[in-house]
Amino acid sequence: MNKEINSTRLKKHYRSQEVTLLVLMILALPLFGVVYLYYNSGNLHWNLPEIPDFFKGLLAGLGYGVLMGQYFIFRDTLKKARQEEDFEEKIIFFLDASKKRFFYLFGISLISTVGLLFYQTAWFIILFALTLVFFSLAKVSPERTKRLLRLSKEEGEILRLISRPD
Repeated sequence: MNKEINSTRLKKHYRSQEVTLLVLMILALPLFGVVYLYYNSGNLHWNLPEIPDFFKGLLAGLGYGVLMGQYFIFRDTLKKARQEEDFEEKIIFFLDASKKRFFYLFGISLISTVGLLFYQTAWFIILFALTLVFFSLAKVSPERTKRLLRLSKEEGEILRLISRPD
């Protein structure tokens, strides 16, 4: 009975993490897409206010800084997750860290969208492209989780069962 409760709890966390990723991607992609089309069209005029160039550097620096920071924060959290003795707590710790990483990446996508909207420079397009790469790398799969947490074969099989749809 205890295994069933643990499995149910892990499935709930796994599904929550998957849904969070999908919702954030569904929000980020169209927002950036509309701004990117505006940027490329050249004939649309939204009469946006002029914002000093100081903020362009600030936005770009903030975006790239958070992009690098989320990677290091996730790596530190991954080390802590590996040290957990209990399998269930290790997986939940990892899934929560992944979910937090998605929110950082979503914030970066908003920064790149706003930056492209107001300053129309390729640096914000590159920032968004890098953010998409990290979104892809951050997606949790049983194989990736097993490799990152250095799990045993049996623990990897439990993860595979948890990740399957009901």
